Amino acid sequence: MTASEQLVGAVQAGAANWSLAEVLRWGLKEFGDGLAVASSFGAEDVVLIDAASRQGAKFRVFTLDTDFLFPETYALIDRVESRYGIKVERTRSEYTPESQAEKFGPALWSSKPDQCCELRKVDPLKKHLATLAAWVTGVRRDQSPTRATARKVEWDAKFGLVKLNPLADWSGQQVWDYIRANDVPYNPLHDRNYPSIGCTYCTRPVQPGEDPRAGRWSGFNKIECGLHLK
Repeated sequence: MTASEQLVGAVQAGAANWSLAEVLRWGLKEFGDGLAVASSFGAEDVVLIDAASRQGAKFRVFTLDTDFLFPETYALIDRVESRYGIKVERTRSEYTPESQAEKFGPALWSSKPDQCCELRKVDPLKKHLATLAAWVTGVRRDQSPTRATARKVEWDAKFGLVKLNPLADWSGQQVWDYIRANDVPYNPLHDRNYPSIGCTYCTRPVQPGEDPRAGRWSGFNKIECGLHLK
């Protein structure tokens, strides 16, 4: 067992009762520049960035730029950088959209969405996380069955580092209450029935009565890109 795994074991039970600020404070103190906030710039992620900015310490943010993000998402990244005085690290696939189409076929997202996510999100994430000691995510337990057991501090065996989920026990209402109370910039697509926002080709608005993640990979038996599957 590594020292980091032992550290997680020592604090995990107590961390279940930590607040958002307490989780971030602990992570920044323990890992410093070796910790980074992973952000797809959804509602949860902008909450994490705003909360991290209040800790009085430098913090890192990175995003998986698939080259297929919405214009609104790219514009939000610019707004967040300006608001918080940070530079978002952008991690990309080794394949350009053109080279991916040439090697794996056109519109891979429509025929093999799992492979497309692997190439444009999972593989770049693996490479980036290999440079870190810990990462922070916006995972909430009530988002999907695959996230129902998320702990606020856990060992990420898949990627080999510490994983912090400060919002694990938050509801969607709490997320939006925080955004409104603190005037946090957010993606305007959320106001157009996009509760979960990914790539342009694999995200659609959600209709009344649908599950909040029904707009992701619509038509496929798929609710996760693979980043948070254990």
